[in-house]
Amino acid sequence: MAFRTAAVKVSAPRGHERWSDRELLILREMSKLLGRSLDARYAISEALHLLSELVGLNRGRVMLPDPVDDRIAIRYSYGLTAAEVARGRFRRGEGVTGRAWESGQAAIVQDIDNEPAYLTRTVARAKLPQETVAYIALPFLIDGRVAGVLAAHRLRRRDRALADDLQLMHMVAAWVAQILKINQLVEKRTAHLESENRSLKSALASGVVSFGIVGESGVLRAALRQIEQVSQTDATILLLGESGTGKELFARALHLSSPRRDGPFIRINCGAIPESLFESELFGHEKGAFTGATAGRIGRFEQGQGGTVFLDEIGDLPLPLQVKILRVLQERTIERVGGAREIAVDIRLVAATHQDLQALVAQGRFRLDLFYRLNVIPVRLPALRERPQDIAPLVRYHLNKINQAYGRNVSLAPDALDAMMQFSWPGNVRQLRNLLERMVLLAEQPVLSAAEVAAILAQDATRAPPTGTEGVTAPAPDGLAPVRHYRQLQPGDAAAMQAALSASGGNKSRAAQQLGMTLRQFNYRLERLGGL
Repeated sequence: MAFRTAAVKVSAPRGHERWSDRELLILREMSKLLGRSLDARYAISEALHLLSELVGLNRGRVMLPDPVDDRIAIRYSYGLTAAEVARGRFRRGEGVTGRAWESGQAAIVQDIDNEPAYLTRTVARAKLPQETVAYIALPFLIDGRVAGVLAAHRLRRRDRALADDLQLMHMVAAWVAQILKINQLVEKRTAHLESENRSLKSALASGVVSFGIVGESGVLRAALRQIEQVSQTDATILLLGESGTGKELFARALHLSSPRRDGPFIRINCGAIPESLFESELFGHEKGAFTGATAGRIGRFEQGQGGTVFLDEIGDLPLPLQVKILRVLQERTIERVGGAREIAVDIRLVAATHQDLQALVAQGRFRLDLFYRLNVIPVRLPALRERPQDIAPLVRYHLNKINQAYGRNVSLAPDALDAMMQFSWPGNVRQLRNLLERMVLLAEQPVLSAAEVAAILAQDATRAPPTGTEGVTAPAPDGLAPVRHYRQLQPGDAAAMQAALSASGGNKSRAAQQLGMTLRQFNYRLERLGGL
């Protein structure tokens, strides 16, 4: 792209107009440029245009290091041709520009014809005005290091003081540095997002995500293969695994890959229904079957006609109901509460539990015959700690969904992802997703650091068990305030508190909040640990 090559003749201000007015105009227009676009080429080229037109700092150029051959080269300019831009390359210490770059000090040449270090490499002397021409090369810093050089020509005969031009160029150089810094951050963020996007696309293309089940580890794939093998049958499936391993997702995957995919998927949490309502909830009731039954109602099994019924936490099923579930499995019929006729049901039954059903049988809490009926095809779902290679794709997948749900744009630094991969995840995938949701909602920066993630993980790791823990409220006698159980110092408290302090920038109140403590409790533990 070629630029105009003619030098702009700037006359001295007339009447009430002052050079300072032109400087203010330049600064005001540069501020507007930031509002129009953060594109460095547009913004910097326009700023150099303003310098040339309004104060006569001609052929302005911003020179940046070239990582290929360790030279400084013109990246943005005004008033230079493409050929001149291409020639504007200097080694460290070479010429006026190379010396300014190497030393980090401004280089001012009052007369380029009398300065041997001025190489006349970029613009031929014959193309410059045939009078005394000065040259200014001003280095600028980014993050405390010399990042480039802002340079321009000026005519000596102008009635504007050189010190004023130098001061204005210092301001423009600082502005250029900010533009470049912003662009670096945007490019880094964009590259990170593009990498995340490629990972997600690759995951989708390679089958890492199946029916919302994310991962490619051998143990996970083995469980999915079992599901695929029996999906075309109506065999009863028993899903076994810890809480949070995704039993409902597997049940839905089985339903969606079966011939019943167009039918309903009915989920019943056996641990969430009061025992007195269980029979009516599952089998329905007739009008007048009990007090308050003013109308008939079909149960969950009838709602699942032609589809799949998923009995979650079947280990919590009351013994009297176990007999009736056994009958459904054997005869595929039900009777509504208060009814006198059998109703055929066409369903596929999938059960799930995190409990050891054989142990429950031995304790007399689960029927042996029902256990055998359910245990036709047992599928064990692996805990997350058994498939650590799936943590990274799980984080990317759920982080993307959470960001979309809340309109956020939060990501993890690479070392923060490493911290998540080292965590044991006792709550499995459910815990991982919940923690990611908390991170997204509480994030103050677009990229979460390892220290911030470590503090949240430490908070979760040090949460006390259900009883006798800090933060758990024990029942109290009527009229008295509930009692908070005291928790003794634990071996991991020092690391957790240190991580929380680092993530909160030393703010004890915020660190205490992250760990679920009051400030008084935090200070007490801090004192006991010797102030860390």
